[in-house]
Amino acid sequence: MYHHIVKPNETLWSISEDYRVPFQSLIQANHIVNPNMINAGQSIIIPGLPNPNQIPYSIHVSVKNKTLTLMHNQSSLKTYPIAVGKILTQTPIGDFVVINKAPNPGGPFGTMWMSLSKKHYGIHGTNNPSSIGKSVSKGCIRMYNSDVEELARTVPIGTRVFIR
Repeated sequence: MYHHIVKPNETLWSISEDYRVPFQSLIQANHIVNPNMINAGQSIIIPGLPNPNQIPYSIHVSVKNKTLTLMHNQSSLKTYPIAVGKILTQTPIGDFVVINKAPNPGGPFGTMWMSLSKKHYGIHGTNNPSSIGKSVSKGCIRMYNSDVEELARTVPIGTRVFIR
């Protein structure tokens, strides 16, 4: 079971949107009487997501170096080149989890989309491979299609993603 720690200025509604979980499901799973009374630092159960502590993989993104490193039990397995957000639409810094995967999402997202636990952000392929290694996205992490497919085959839903 996944526990989200409430950040300052977060609401139960924004948490439900970030994790794509129905608002009512959060209320029920957490036995919340007043949804307007959550506090920073409070633990919120996100139904449907596994406990990330039981997943041996993690993803570490370096915005500065434009790399994504796949880790297995604290050991680096592989490092991939990526594209990140541009100045006006920067890649969000923080700790997230992979909440779903969608093959062949269409458009500029290449052959695979993996949603992060922040609404509108994900790790995805690209229909513009020349963008890899640059700061050109609207905040998402772009990878070569073959790389994101390999990553999606390897990591399960619930994998932690650390973006620095």
